[in-house]
Amino acid sequence: MKKFILSIIWVIGCYFSAMSQDVSGAYDLETAVQIALENNLSLKRSELNQLSNEATLLQNKGSRYPSFQTGASSGYRWGRSINPVTNLFETQRIGNINLFANSNVSIFAGGRINSSINQAQADIEAGLYNIEATKNDITLNVINLFVNVVFNREQVNIAENQLKTTKDQLARTTRLVEAGSLPLSDQLDLQAQNATNELEVINAKNSLRIAKLNLAQAMQIPFTDEFEVIEPKFEINESLMATENPSQIYESALAIMPELKAAEKNIESAEYGVKAARGAFLPTLGIGANVFSNYVDRGIPGREPDAFTTQIENNLSQSVNLQLNIPIFSQLSNKASLQRARVQRQLAEVTEIEVKNQLRQDIESAYTSALAAQQSYSASVTRVKSLEESFRIAQQRFDLGAINSVDFQVAQANYFNAQADLLNAKYTYIFRVKVLDFYLGNPINLN
Repeated sequence: MKKFILSIIWVIGCYFSAMSQDVSGAYDLETAVQIALENNLSLKRSELNQLSNEATLLQNKGSRYPSFQTGASSGYRWGRSINPVTNLFETQRIGNINLFANSNVSIFAGGRINSSINQAQADIEAGLYNIEATKNDITLNVINLFVNVVFNREQVNIAENQLKTTKDQLARTTRLVEAGSLPLSDQLDLQAQNATNELEVINAKNSLRIAKLNLAQAMQIPFTDEFEVIEPKFEINESLMATENPSQIYESALAIMPELKAAEKNIESAEYGVKAARGAFLPTLGIGANVFSNYVDRGIPGREPDAFTTQIENNLSQSVNLQLNIPIFSQLSNKASLQRARVQRQLAEVTEIEVKNQLRQDIESAYTSALAAQQSYSASVTRVKSLEESFRIAQQRFDLGAINSVDFQVAQANYFNAQADLLNAKYTYIFRVKVLDFYLGNPINLN
């Protein structure tokens, strides 16, 4: 899937940063996706959480190694206290310096250390898959919004062409009305139609602006009036629709979809959690070592205290101890921890089933939508060809005065509405098919 993502977003020689991006130029699809991936805060949060998972793994691995610490302390005592040199009670000020070091290592911990390491490793792998799934969601969302911008821009062109046609007919009709060849009602009808077409142009431009705004916000960049996209050159052909059926697409998706792999890793992590919880019922064995020495500034009465190094050498003590802990009764805490771990594993298994069901449903919906869009596109192509000829004939007849303005407006509206429907069917079909390509693991592009 990493190759899949890179094939979508990689643009040779182009690098973008969140703080220094040109928001006034035109963006192609690959650039838009790349910027969205770089700026998305949810993705950044997931990547930072992954660093936390790596720290947990590092800490768990460290449990295998001995601990070691050393230090020193110094102070004075007044009043009645034991002189560490004579072991007698004395009433005087005594100064001392203590040096110590100790180390502990676990020999057997009921398998909890290994289980915790394996669990942390599984969490990291699940996190990587979750990041990949997040990237896929961002990519699909940007592609959808990008297609929507292109679609709305075409809608503006259709609305402007319709307005131009109406204006031309209105100008001609006005001249004929002034010449007395046509009734005033024809002119008024076309004036009303012209006003309607102007409103449609305004609405289309507003829809285009909103589509651009949505895309810019998904890219996490400031929106300006100069924001534009580079329309891909894409032609629909008979081989566009996937030949696989939903079941075949689903089987392919099971092997590549990162959200499913993440769910599987979460089950693996939960299983290690159960093993770690079981380990709490087993004895633990550890070994520890200590080194201690001290210096006291008071010696035997009537005699100067020994030198610092001499006292340190003479007072040096070492110890090694083996510690065995056998859990007999833990106030049911170990049993409760094991029960929670088992529940967590069951929840992970339920989540995997949910992910599989959702994936299957998404593929079935995407396939059904793509099939419907294919049929709608084919029908729209035929409809536009027929209405285009019908409109051409109506325009000629209107110019000759064979039909009135109402009949002409009906033919015009039918033709331009068919064009809009065809445009909608085209881009819906393109996007739906590309979603199926995504589930098959194919690179998504609109070229």
